[in-house]
Amino acid sequence: MEPIYLPDEDGNDIKLFVIEETVVSGNRYLLVCDNDDENEDSDASILKEVSVDGDDIIYEFVEDDLEFNAVAKLFEELVGDDADVEF
Repeated sequence: MEPIYLPDEDGNDIKLFVIEETVVSGNRYLLVCDNDDENEDSDASILKEVSVDGDDIIYEFVEDDLEFNAVAKLFEELVGDDADVEF
């Protein structure tokens, strides 16, 4: 799995691993988890690409319930039973 790094509230980098990606209504979304070991449970999150500046891509966690639910259902179809996306 491909890792990406996002800053937390304290400015520390959070390492996340991309499980799947998709585009919905022109917006790019990533399904990410905090562990690259496929045999262990890990927390999954959905990120939305909000800005591209050259080689730098900025992502934000999807927090809107309606948007999250729609994209989570799509990711469940793409990934199948391997991922348990809570919504």
